Amino acid sequence: MAITINIYYQGANGSARKFAEEMVSSGTVAAIRAEDGNERYDYFFPMDDPETALLIDSWRDQEAIDRHHASPMMRQIARLRDRYDLHMKVERFISDTDPVRAGDEKYIRK
Repeated sequence: MAITINIYYQGANGSARKFAEEMVSSGTVAAIRAEDGNERYDYFFPMDDPETALLIDSWRDQEAIDRHHASPMMRQIARLRDRYDLHMKVERFISDTDPVRAGDEKYIRK
């Protein structure tokens, strides 16, 4: 089981992209990826919305998320989020133990 969180960072004048770029260039992303329990931490940019950055953030379990939330990286993230005046929309998903349901294989090209 994994818990995946999609965070849509929304701003103005390219601020969401600048935030994601600084998260990477500051080493914060690398530090988060190295945390025990982190399974994914990647930013994406919707083609039809230049003012949004999507973070796909996946963790082994809730305890790993709780440790991350108590870590110094959260202060860094909050500081940058405030600097770039970003707002967030959050979606949370718990993975299924079977990533591909029977019958869905025919739609997946490997």
